[in-house]
Amino acid sequence: MELACENGRCLVCKTEPPEQETLPCGSCGCVWHLPCLKAPMTLADVSPGWTCPDCSDDPASNSKKPGPSGGENELLRKIREINADTSLSDAQKAAQRQMLLSNGAVPAGKEDDEDELICVFCQGSLDRPVTTPCGHNFCLKCLQKWFAQGQKKCGKCRVSFHQGFIQQPKINPLLVQAIRMAKIGATAPASKAVHVLQNQNRPDKAFKSERAKKAGLANASSGRIFVTVGHYHFGAIPAENDPERNQGVLVGETWTDRLECRQWGAHRPHIAGIAGQSDKGAQSVVMSGGYEDDEDHGEWFLYTGSGGRDLSGNKRTNDQSFDQVFSKSNKALSVSCLKGYPVRVVRSAKDVRSAYAPQEGLRYDGLYRIERCWRKIGLKGFRVCRYLFVRCDNEPAPWTSEDYGDRPRPLPEITELKDATDVKERKTQLPSWDWKEDENVWGWIKPPPSFRDVNPSSARKRSVSSKEKELKTSTCSSPLYLRQCFIEFGCGLCKNVLQRPLCAPCGHNFCQACLVGHFAGHKDVRDRANGRRSLRVRKNQKPCPQCNKDIADFLEAPAVNNDMDDVIQKLKAAIADLMKTEEENRDADAEDGDDDDDEAEEAKEADNEVEEAKEAGDEVEEAKEAGDEVEEAKEANVEQKDDKLGDRFGRLV
Repeated sequence: MELACENGRCLVCKTEPPEQETLPCGSCGCVWHLPCLKAPMTLADVSPGWTCPDCSDDPASNSKKPGPSGGENELLRKIREINADTSLSDAQKAAQRQMLLSNGAVPAGKEDDEDELICVFCQGSLDRPVTTPCGHNFCLKCLQKWFAQGQKKCGKCRVSFHQGFIQQPKINPLLVQAIRMAKIGATAPASKAVHVLQNQNRPDKAFKSERAKKAGLANASSGRIFVTVGHYHFGAIPAENDPERNQGVLVGETWTDRLECRQWGAHRPHIAGIAGQSDKGAQSVVMSGGYEDDEDHGEWFLYTGSGGRDLSGNKRTNDQSFDQVFSKSNKALSVSCLKGYPVRVVRSAKDVRSAYAPQEGLRYDGLYRIERCWRKIGLKGFRVCRYLFVRCDNEPAPWTSEDYGDRPRPLPEITELKDATDVKERKTQLPSWDWKEDENVWGWIKPPPSFRDVNPSSARKRSVSSKEKELKTSTCSSPLYLRQCFIEFGCGLCKNVLQRPLCAPCGHNFCQACLVGHFAGHKDVRDRANGRRSLRVRKNQKPCPQCNKDIADFLEAPAVNNDMDDVIQKLKAAIADLMKTEEENRDADAEDGDDDDDEAEEAKEADNEVEEAKEAGDEVEEAKEAGDEVEEAKEANVEQKDDKLGDRFGRLV
């Protein structure tokens, strides 16, 4: 069997051959290991324009024929010139020999930058990218359509997928960030692709007292509130209400638990999924997969109301046992629907049925508007309240690679409305939060609702470090911002920048050496014989180091995500170039500063000379004045003498 190399690894001998033993096809560009062909060859045996066995009907015709022609002698002469060039390294020589033998074809994966993050199904830029266990990347919708057709193999390398990945593909957030950075460019402000700093070293956190009866945060008390908005605040939390960071709560910001989410004002209740009042409306909701009827499609989703469960005896959840009605929190959502108020949406990692849920913790996904609400019979046989949420935020969603926010979109078709009752929607009344055509932004068409609330001045201010200030005012082209993005590409084990990244089916990323070394010495199967008769072989589970999901099938043949590796290498180069430019600018500023110092010294000396001249002139003036006083004294003495002589002369007369 003759197979091409995949990710630098020969599929025949299962090794990574050196570049001197590989050659790309002149037709398709696939890399082949020459010694593993049916007719093993070397670079010296290959004729110009060599084509692989898949592209040629007669593979033997690609080998060198006896009696070299004049063109082949010219080829050998060029190869000898390359080998004799002492200025080239071995790797550079091998690359030039490959280019020469393949008529300019390059190995797969070395194309232009535009072709790196391309979906093979739609041939477009990756949208909501999903990384498969074999290391390839596809759009979420394209992959779901592929699976809906009954396909269970990779559309690129034909590797079979396990059932767990087919049912719940996870979006790769690192690739989303990389694509967004590429689209934004070097001149866009950081607010378009801001990556929030975790609130480390906070003075106040959730705490528990000695009276707590359960471990963890079950009986914990919330820490201080960091923002200055009250419980009844509708819409996003702006920068003026964030004295801690002066940036507000941004789309994509994550928290470890509900108590920390409460401290930043995104969703105040730490247990309830709906924050609202029946007479005012709902301010926020949390999607945590509490009801099986929920459907999440990213930009819009169907949300199930609360109630219908017996929670007596301090229960947190229970099976539905009676119908839901539009009261309390459900009525608050209906009020927001009829008045068109924006609702903050927070997604939780507990929603395992959603492809848009974060990998861990909670994430703020922006503002949504409730377009319709109704009641229908749910999966449990009881009536539930249903709400259609549609995204209407000026910032891009965390799962999209676009660098702009939402635009008005038509409402999706909801099939369950045919059997629904108590349908409510806005018909004549304009929504309070709507699209402004003149400004091309979402905003308040009517004044936002104002209710008496807590005094916002009670929030305590904290000193902001210079690094945080610089990050908030930096752009995507600044070294600080690039370095912060560089940190995001971290390994889940060593916490350093990813080296040959592996993307596990659960969505977590690790270095190849770290993940393989973590399970070194772990057997794939369990020995169940123990000196007696053999039993059926059982696989050993290999849990993910971050989420404990079994990834044993993935570790049988882990594939490196070359697209992500290329992004990391380019980010390294960009940081190095920017740091070099900054260093040159600092040197130039230092030289200008030296010149300015010399000029300042000369000016100072000139001023000193002028001052000395002035002082000398003042001394001359003082000397003149002293001489005048002496003359006056002499004249006064002469007058006194004349007066005395006159008096004596008068007495004598």
